[in-house]
Amino acid sequence: MNRGELARVARAMVVKTKGILAADESTSTITKRFAGIKLESTEEHRRSYREMLFTAPGAAAWISGVILYDETIRQKTRDGVAFPAFLEKNGIIPGIKVDTGAKPLAQFPGETITEGLDGLRERLTGYRSLGARFAKWRAVIDIGAGIPSAFAIKANAHALARYAALCQEQDIVPIVEPEVLMDGAHSLERCQEVTEAVLQSVFDELFQHRIDFEGMVLKPNMVISGKKATQRANPEEVAQATVRCLKRHVPPAVAGIAFLSGGQSPAEATLHLSLMNSLGPLPWPLTFSYGRALQDNALKAWSGASANVGAAQKELLQRAKLNGLATSGAYAPAMETQAA
Repeated sequence: MNRGELARVARAMVVKTKGILAADESTSTITKRFAGIKLESTEEHRRSYREMLFTAPGAAAWISGVILYDETIRQKTRDGVAFPAFLEKNGIIPGIKVDTGAKPLAQFPGETITEGLDGLRERLTGYRSLGARFAKWRAVIDIGAGIPSAFAIKANAHALARYAALCQEQDIVPIVEPEVLMDGAHSLERCQEVTEAVLQSVFDELFQHRIDFEGMVLKPNMVISGKKATQRANPEEVAQATVRCLKRHVPPAVAGIAFLSGGQSPAEATLHLSLMNSLGPLPWPLTFSYGRALQDNALKAWSGASANVGAAQKELLQRAKLNGLATSGAYAPAMETQAA
């Protein structure tokens, strides 16, 4: 394990003004997204869409890295350049999603465990040879009646730590993603309670697995009310609760924190990030690792037509720029209408 190289890459992933584009949707997920623009999900359409995102001119000013999917890391630009090589040449770090998804946790109704550890060492070796410099594994924790259980939290934390250890063994920076879902009717306080329990368990396991914190990036949820909550916390409350939670449970040695958007609207996710970064000196950089919150406007503008590539790239870059500004607390909601 090359600690110096891991730390260098991890720091570059969370450098100020930049964030990570999550373009690691599974084939089934991107098929649903394409259905929204009435486009058939063929291999070529998926390749063309990813090429539109990755070739946006000047993207490296706001995008530090891109999380790829197994299909995508093997694809090429129209000019025959492998996507990882193209990204690296343009100052963007290529990464790869390596889990195989959340599956029902046996004997624990309503809870899941993320799978994909079998054969992971060999897959990581292959991905590194294809150009991946970091990886991502997502654990999913739902809030509901009687859940999450302590066992489901621990089981997912243990899997995250095993994945992270295998990554660092291969000189690949692990993005550790424990996501507490915002789908329910829970309060901000309940989300904070669960998020704190999850982060505590995750870092306990990471420590026991001898993870080098300087060579990893945390990708957590924000502490936020459930979508179905009758009274939802305001943005300032979300920012304060999230930072409070992180300060209590995330070691200062961690290279950085790149939030997931978790179903928030693009503007909501950007505002929350900016408010957090305006709360004063923090032990780690706070940035973004967004999928839909970066891609939605670009996907609609593109709609599968090559004539729309320029307009779609403009949408992507504008969203990335607003989030880049949010990494230093410089975003304001008025910028949304100015951009429009």
